[in-house]
Amino acid sequence: MRQQIHKNHEKSQVSPKKNAWIKRGLCILLSLVVLGGLWSGYVYWQIESAESNPPEHVDVGIILGASMWGDHPSPGLRERLEHGLEEYHNGRFDTFIVSGGLDRPHYNYTEAEGMRNYLVEAGVPEERILLENEATSTYENLLFSQTIMNEHHYETALIITHDYHGARAMEIAKTLHYANPSISLTESTVLPMIKHKSREVLAYTKWTADRLLIAIGLL
Repeated sequence: MRQQIHKNHEKSQVSPKKNAWIKRGLCILLSLVVLGGLWSGYVYWQIESAESNPPEHVDVGIILGASMWGDHPSPGLRERLEHGLEEYHNGRFDTFIVSGGLDRPHYNYTEAEGMRNYLVEAGVPEERILLENEATSTYENLLFSQTIMNEHHYETALIITHDYHGARAMEIAKTLHYANPSISLTESTVLPMIKHKSREVLAYTKWTADRLLIAIGLL
């Protein structure tokens, strides 16, 4: 009987401590959920706030890659290419840089090669198209394209992509110290925006972390 009373007394001593830890854990979890919601809202606002700011003329137009469908650009990538062609015909630039690596090992063309083929079929002289065939991310798109610009002594660029992608692309260009970076954005009529904007929130969050690593020299 005394042993049972002693055990009950121990339980009564432990329970308040457990309850305190549970409450603390729930408060931390709730705080993280609120902070996550606020951050997601901020990023979504950033995505929606991106606007085109093309100048009269720049040295090159950089079309950021997107997926290939076999040997041909996907519908989303075709939208970027058509927008790039529109800016090219408007006299914004005379030379393209098309950027993007190989989507899948068995594909015949990189994203850049697929874009070049599309532009040539649309009447752009092949010598006016420079290929960047290695990039696997937006950061690499702009980093490797910048290397090509330096090799050809180009100084200014118009970055061409979709509107939901514009805020991150512009921030990356500024981080890489592009000279007066400008951007031209197109809306999509073929991409599911809920999916792509949700993914862009995650991509923007990752980029924010990467930017901090770049700032302290760890990336």
